[in-house]
Amino acid sequence: MDEFFLAAVKEAEIGISEGGIPIGSVLVHNGKILGRGHNKRVQKGSVILHGEMDALENAGRLPASVYKECVLYTTLSPCPMCSGTILLYGIPKVVIGEHKTFLGAEKHLQENGVEVVVLDDQRCKDLMDQFIAEKPELWNEDIGV
Repeated sequence: MDEFFLAAVKEAEIGISEGGIPIGSVLVHNGKILGRGHNKRVQKGSVILHGEMDALENAGRLPASVYKECVLYTTLSPCPMCSGTILLYGIPKVVIGEHKTFLGAEKHLQENGVEVVVLDDQRCKDLMDQFIAEKPELWNEDIGV
């Protein structure tokens, strides 16, 4: 399995160990992780700190040209907010652990020229299934239900 995807899974595991939502992400440029993060909505009382947003925040300000050469790895299909940010910064490729638990705005990404790769990873599904079974109200809050 790809080391960068495994880094995103590790972030998801950190998130759940902190009492948060198990979604992790890493931003990679030329074989180097620039930013890593996990969903911190619970931990920080944030309305926007999804895993992808946290990874981008932790990467810091980057030249526009760098984003256009990055790959974003995430354990779960990106929601419309995260997908909008991917499009805003011109990130050309997103690698997704799974999209059975939640199908985000993948079609919108693809329609706008982003390469979307879905790994259908069982670990990601298991993390989300367990979390949703234990904390359905928190999950519903996270996806705006």
